Amino acid sequence: MAAGGGRCVWRVVAPHCRWALAGLRLPLAAASPRPPQPVCCYAAAAKNAKRGSQKAKQEETKKKKGIIRRPLMSKPVDDVYLTWLYKRPSYNVEEAVSMLKKFQELDFTHPKQYVYINVFLDMALQKKKKVDPFASTVLLPYRFTDEVNKVLVFTENEQEAEIARENGAAVVGGVELIKWILEDEIQVDSYVAVPAIMPKLIPLRGKLRRKYPSTKRNSLGHDIPKMLQLFREGLEYTVEDERVIKTRIARLDMPTEQIVANLKTILEDICKFKPSSSGPFMRKLVIRSSTSEGLLLNLDGLLPEVEKVEEKEEEEALEEEDEEKPVQESVST
Repeated sequence: MAAGGGRCVWRVVAPHCRWALAGLRLPLAAASPRPPQPVCCYAAAAKNAKRGSQKAKQEETKKKKGIIRRPLMSKPVDDVYLTWLYKRPSYNVEEAVSMLKKFQELDFTHPKQYVYINVFLDMALQKKKKVDPFASTVLLPYRFTDEVNKVLVFTENEQEAEIARENGAAVVGGVELIKWILEDEIQVDSYVAVPAIMPKLIPLRGKLRRKYPSTKRNSLGHDIPKMLQLFREGLEYTVEDERVIKTRIARLDMPTEQIVANLKTILEDICKFKPSSSGPFMRKLVIRSSTSEGLLLNLDGLLPEVEKVEEKEEEEALEEEDEEKPVQESVST
């Protein structure tokens, strides 16, 4: 019975298996292999995709540039608001310093933290020229730190060497110091020299670079005590990123009058590097403490003395031109 039953089942299932296998063979037989495509088509497609992505990026940048968010004229009412909707407020120096002192009291931070400024300059000139980045040292009217810089004095005169030692020079000497400086055995913060020894210091020009003694930086002259006081107690600042000056100017616990006096002294020193042919030299001025946000300062009336000096120089230049004109006319006649 078992063998007979199995044969009966096979007779019933076999036709269906043949039909299923035939159905599987048909699509395999109908499918034909495709010819291989050349590689250049894929390379062209990749190039087109890159061009399409570049065009899309350019269109996105154009759309972003086209969106102009104009600040509103009114002031924000609440403490929390979107900054790009409003123009950044600017403050007078005294008002900004008093705000920094209030921030310190509310935040319970250290009262003797430093006060910093960021000065943004316009270094562009006519005909695609720029003002070269500069460095300077200024003696502030009110000192805010006990740090003293190490100064080396170049001189071969015994009397001048004795004066330099009495006024706090870290190292004093002549030509014998050149070898030690080139080998980095002597490291100081500043270098001062008298004019008589300058021809012998030419090998140090490439080594010292900006610290090489020069009259522009007030590090070359006969008044050794004055130069030592400037570079031992003075504040040195440099132009960073070709247009920004970042430096500290005071301590927050100092009186407001002293902080303002130090700020004006630094700004006046910076304005000395302004070319006579250029326009406004300072674009933006921000003041802050070590733990506070930056406050934008109003530059109107902040530099009255410097503006007066520039006006006097322009008037003197016009007077000299007026004096030269009649002399030239007489010569031509």
